[in-house]
Amino acid sequence: MAAYETSHIDAMASQQWPHWIPIRHRLGIETFGINAYRRNAGEGAVPEHDESASGAPELFYVATGHATFSVGDDEFDAPAGTCVWITDAAARRSAVAKADNTLVLAIGAAKPGEAYAPSGWDTHYLADES
Repeated sequence: MAAYETSHIDAMASQQWPHWIPIRHRLGIETFGINAYRRNAGEGAVPEHDESASGAPELFYVATGHATFSVGDDEFDAPAGTCVWITDAAARRSAVAKADNTLVLAIGAAKPGEAYAPSGWDTHYLADES
């Protein structure tokens, strides 16, 4: 068994939702959550959601392009290279791409003091893909 695995981000994109890249699921990562979203200007780069059920913080990293984030009642600019660390699990969050080919990584773990376990939401969305 190899000590590592490689895969290009384009090869991991969902067939049903090509803007969503389920990195954790495709690589079999079980110690933290990681997905990416690639969108063009005006498209939703991060779906609106909160992490109330898990109680977990979440980190977003704008790898390429430019996005506008909304967290709670705040809206702010996030050009490439911006990290957005959301510690309030109940805060609603979303992002919209301001430039074509904007790539946003979403990285999650567990509630502080707890071990991470995949919740299975991504598996549900990928059930019809082979």
